[in-house]
Amino acid sequence: MSRVLLVVLMLAATAGAVVAYGDPERIARAGDTVSELLRRRAASPARAVQIPRGQSGEFALHAKINGVNAPMVIDTGATSVVLTYETAKAAGLPLELLEYDVDVETAGGHTRAARLTLDRLAIGKLVERSVPALVVPHGQMKTNLLGMSFLDRLESWEVHADRLMLHGYP
Repeated sequence: MSRVLLVVLMLAATAGAVVAYGDPERIARAGDTVSELLRRRAASPARAVQIPRGQSGEFALHAKINGVNAPMVIDTGATSVVLTYETAKAAGLPLELLEYDVDVETAGGHTRAARLTLDRLAIGKLVERSVPALVVPHGQMKTNLLGMSFLDRLESWEVHADRLMLHGYP
């Protein structure tokens, strides 16, 4: 979205310069305005979250699902965000309406899960809306997984030594 806005601003500035071509002073002011906008954009803090590696090698974090705290583990092998039944219930998700019709493989074996969409999933400064997720039946998993249905929405994510960096779009 912000990239589109930047392109639109650049096009508007160019169009303004063409219209004002006969007035070098106006062209200079337009150039200064565009330069100032770009400087402000570069100076704005990026949305990023740093997660330390846990003692057992995983990257664990605390997310907020629809405003409710939820412990999660990053799982790049999981296609989707996967929630335990207990977390989904605490987040006020409509469990009575769910249909458990998705086959999934977990660390504990094969189970079925239900599809749903999270209104809001936040990890620090990173907030995503309408995130596809799965819920597994009661007792099927011990932890929530932050999978690719969230990670794919980020600008980038990378591991450096014992830190995972999640970078959101500005």
